[in-house]
Amino acid sequence: MNIPRLVVAAPSSGAGKTTIATGLIAALAARGLAVSPHKVGPDYIDPGYHGLAAGRPGRNLDAFMCGPERIAPLFLHGAAGADVAVVEGVMGLFDGASGRGELASTAHVSKLLRAPVVLVVDASSQSRSVAALVHGFASWDPEIRLAGVILNRVASDRHERLLRQALEEGSGVPVLGSVRRSAAVATPSRHLGLIPAVERSAEALRAVADMGELVAASVDLDEVLALARTAPPLTAEPWDPAAEVVPLAAGAARPRIAVAGGAAFSFSYAENTELLTAAGAEVVPFDPLHADALPEGTAGLVIGGGFPELYVRELSANGQLRSAIAAFAASGGPVAAECAGLLYLGRELDGLPMCGVLDTSARMTERLTLGYREAVALEDSTLLPGGARLRGHEFHRTVCEPEHGERPAWGWRLPTGLHLEGFAGTAGAKNVHASYLHLHWAGYPQLAAAFTAAAAAHRAG
Repeated sequence: MNIPRLVVAAPSSGAGKTTIATGLIAALAARGLAVSPHKVGPDYIDPGYHGLAAGRPGRNLDAFMCGPERIAPLFLHGAAGADVAVVEGVMGLFDGASGRGELASTAHVSKLLRAPVVLVVDASSQSRSVAALVHGFASWDPEIRLAGVILNRVASDRHERLLRQALEEGSGVPVLGSVRRSAAVATPSRHLGLIPAVERSAEALRAVADMGELVAASVDLDEVLALARTAPPLTAEPWDPAAEVVPLAAGAARPRIAVAGGAAFSFSYAENTELLTAAGAEVVPFDPLHADALPEGTAGLVIGGGFPELYVRELSANGQLRSAIAAFAASGGPVAAECAGLLYLGRELDGLPMCGVLDTSARMTERLTLGYREAVALEDSTLLPGGARLRGHEFHRTVCEPEHGERPAWGWRLPTGLHLEGFAGTAGAKNVHASYLHLHWAGYPQLAAAFTAAAAAHRAG
């Protein structure tokens, strides 16, 4: 299967990859093309902007959490029916999972996708040196096809001429565009990075439109498309959620699984809900900021990541829903919660009452906890059996006290020793699994099947 595609990379974080990638997606979509947006790594926020620009879900390609063997299949699944795909990289081109070589780096994913790479260079503080930088990145790994450069934050026409002359003389990599400095397209940030698109609504739409207009005026889109069309066919088969799980028995009633969303719980991977649906569940989204009850007939509850700390007063004030969630968990209803979901299920967040399902309280701190984790499940739960090994990602500035219950969800190794974390059950039960660890269920599709089966059993009981 052949889908024109390219990877947008940079020498380092902060070079403007998200602005350029989102702008490319928006500009190509404005031409009437169906654009498939993708993001290397675990980040939830950038794909939100990509999705707004493309009009279809932004999807992650994470070789650490999902395995290198799934990257091309997941890409083909997400890009089905697209005219072109734009893949935004993570960090610097060659930066991946710490201490594991190229694993999960933008370079690694570009090889797995056999995709040409466009390097976004922050040219704001250099001129002739840009050629040495691009030459180095182009020659570092001969398996990477660095096929174009987009100059970002260019100061003036004279600055652009100097940059282009240096690149023509010293790198052999063509310049596809030159983007001027522009405060108008800046996306505001806070303690965990960019503000998610779902929170900014009209502002986010305007920002995406501005990015598209800037890129359309500054980048040769015909050259970009021609480059994307040089990507050779991929031999992999598209990932199929129905082939990954064992569905409920024929004739079994579909359990209704409520999935939290909205501004406070905006972190999710599209494949997670696709797997739940394939396993036989009816997935129903709801917004804890506004719903005063769980969806009628809820038999399972999934609460993913997000920013509950920013909406703690509203979440706390919604006592009806907090009570409903506590009652559901007390009845044995299966609950899977990650990060924000963990905070919401605790007694308190920053001193305000939460659901009280878990005997822990959370608070904001100045310390960022960030990184990939190789974890072992320490207890049986509705998600997985004890002893199972998974790879996930941690990203937060909060702490829970205590960090884990009598039945910790996970154990993993840190430089300081074994770290126990999370909650695998309440009051001796196994129905609640809550942890800081974000999981991409495409890497472990049995999670969806197990959780759907637990929801079906709860519904039948």
